[in-house]
Amino acid sequence: MSSDRSERLDDGFEHFVASASPGLLRSAYLLVGDHAVAEDLLQSALLRTLRRWESITGSPAAYTFTALVNLSRDRFRAQRRRPARAPEHLALAQPATDELDRLLERDAITRAAWRLPDAQREVLACRFLLDLTVAETAGALDLPEGTVKSYTARALARMRELLGGDGVADRASSEVRSVD
Repeated sequence: MSSDRSERLDDGFEHFVASASPGLLRSAYLLVGDHAVAEDLLQSALLRTLRRWESITGSPAAYTFTALVNLSRDRFRAQRRRPARAPEHLALAQPATDELDRLLERDAITRAAWRLPDAQREVLACRFLLDLTVAETAGALDLPEGTVKSYTARALARMRELLGGDGVADRASSEVRSVD
């Protein structure tokens, strides 16, 4: 490969990483529930994307999200074979009241999302964290478009139901898009 072509590839991939990583990281966190593991999964998914960069025909974000889903599923399969870990407690600094409220809302949304079936959670991550279209989500998850639409509707209805008692339901749809 020529150095000029390599520079274009690097520039294009670097631009993709810079623009898509925040949403992909939020999606990875939603899939696995652990920031450190989400970062590791994202790095592995980005490496897979880089290896196939020139052959990706659709959305690179959808391709990378598919890699994230596959890696998270592999991780969960491997975890089932291992003994359970003791829960880790993170020491948090005292955030300001507004920040604390925002963190509590985000936590409520994340916990509600974890109560959804995996497929519905994956569809929500694609649609609302990565802003993929129905067609791109269908391609990324290898599902028919109608299934993506029904999973989205069911997941959002269940999220409203789960968040209704917490006083968060009115803000949930806007917060689901900005979970980070």
